[in-house]
Amino acid sequence: MNKIKVTDITLKKLATEREVALLFREKTAIAACAASLGTDAVELAPIKNLREDTIIYKTISQNIQNAFVAIPVGFSTDDVKAAWECVKDAKNPRLQIEVPVSTVQMEYTYHVKSDKMIAKIGELTKAAKELCSEVEFSALDATRADIDFLVAAAKEAEANGAEIITVCDDAGVSLPEEIASLVAKVKEAVKVPVYVQVSDRINMGVASAIAAISKGVDGIKCSMAGKDVLLTGEIADAISVCSAQIGAETNLNNTKIHASIEDMLASINHEAYETEKTVSEKKRILLDSDSTISQVAQAAAVLGYDLSDSDCGNVYRSLMNVCEKKGAVGAKELEAVIASSAMQAPSTYHLESYTTNSSNLTGSMSQVTLKCNGEVMCGVSTGDGPIDSAFRAIEQCIGHHYELDDFQVQAVTEGKEALGTAIVRLRNNGKLYSGNGISTDIVAASIRAYINALNKIVFEEA
Repeated sequence: MNKIKVTDITLKKLATEREVALLFREKTAIAACAASLGTDAVELAPIKNLREDTIIYKTISQNIQNAFVAIPVGFSTDDVKAAWECVKDAKNPRLQIEVPVSTVQMEYTYHVKSDKMIAKIGELTKAAKELCSEVEFSALDATRADIDFLVAAAKEAEANGAEIITVCDDAGVSLPEEIASLVAKVKEAVKVPVYVQVSDRINMGVASAIAAISKGVDGIKCSMAGKDVLLTGEIADAISVCSAQIGAETNLNNTKIHASIEDMLASINHEAYETEKTVSEKKRILLDSDSTISQVAQAAAVLGYDLSDSDCGNVYRSLMNVCEKKGAVGAKELEAVIASSAMQAPSTYHLESYTTNSSNLTGSMSQVTLKCNGEVMCGVSTGDGPIDSAFRAIEQCIGHHYELDDFQVQAVTEGKEALGTAIVRLRNNGKLYSGNGISTDIVAASIRAYINALNKIVFEEA
C-alpha cells in the first residue's frame, strides 16, 4: 500500500488570511499540534520580519522532532541564507523554492520571462542544496501554466538537487481529473517524489487529492484551518474510508485529529473583546535578550503602562532573566513581568528564600525568610498544600493575619518551562489590595504575589 506523505500548511495559510498576526505561543502551538497528528512535515510562513521570525522559527525547529520543518527561501540567494538560519537547528530541515510557473504570475507579478525564471529556479535550488540536504521545488499556479514549461521547471529543479516537486493549484478552478492528469505528466518527467497542493475553492479539494493519489502522487498538503484549502480532518477521514480502494494510507492519527484541531483553534480565538488596532499592536510585541531598555519601555507603552525610569529599569532586568530561560517573550509575558516588577509601592518586605515540602502522605510544611529594614525574619508553618503553608509562614514572619479574599494562578506560556502568574487579593479594614507574582515556579510566583499585596498595605498604612 502506498504511504502518502502529509505536509501541514496551517501556519502559512493563517499568515496570509488573518489581518492580525498570530502570537508567538500560537505559532508554536499550531506547529506542535500539526506534528502531534502524525504529519510528515510542517511548513512555516515566508519570512516577513527577519529578527522576529528567526526567533520564532528557531524555537519551532528545535521543538519538532518527528517531522520535517520546511520554510520558503524567497527569491534571492540572500533570502536562502536567511531562511536556512531559521531552520538549521531542526532535526529534519527542508528549504522550499516557491516560484510561479504560469505566464501571468511570472510576467505581471515577478516581471520575469520564462527563460529567466528557469535560470532563477536553478540558481535558488543550487544555493539551497549547498546548505540543506532536503530541498523542495513548489511550482506555484501550476494549473494555469504551460505544461511544457512546468515540466522544464521541474526538471531544472531536479537537476540542481531538488528532492521533491510540488504541483500547486493556486487558482482553485481545476477539476479533479485535470489535477490528476497534471500530476501524472510531472511524475513521468522526473524521478523524485511529486506532491500536490490542491484548492477547495469549488468544494472539490478532497476529490482532487484522491484523484491525484490514484495517479501515484507521493504527498499531499493540507491545513488544519483556513479558506479554500484542503482540510486535514476531511482528507484524513476520506483516506481512512477509501484506503483499500485507492491503495494508499497516511501516518495521520485519525483517533485524535478532530479533537486536537478543535482545541488548537479554540486557543487562538481570543480577539473578541479587543479592537483590531489594539490586538495588532500587542501581537507585534516580541522581546528577547538583545532588546534595549527603550524597546521595553515602548512595548510597555503599547500595553498602556507609563513606567517611571526606575520601574522601567526593574522591568528590563526581570525581563532579561526571563529571556534567559524562554528565549523571547510576547505581550502577555511582558504584562506579567510589569505587574510583578513595576512596584506601585516601596518594597518594605523582600523575599530572601523559601523552602517547602509536600506529599500525598503528609501535610505540607514551608519555611519563608523575609527581610524588612535590614532585619531578617523567618516563619515556619504547616498548611493544606505548599502555597497555603507558605502564606501561613509569611504571616508568622510579619505577626499579622490578613483575610485572603482571592487567589488565582494560571500559565502565561506553554511547555514544561512555562511561566506561571499568580494574583493575590488581601483584605484589610474592608479594602482590597492586589499583588501579582511571576515565576517558572508557581509556588514562588504565589509568594511574590502575596508579598506584593502586603507591601501595598504597609505603604498605605504608613
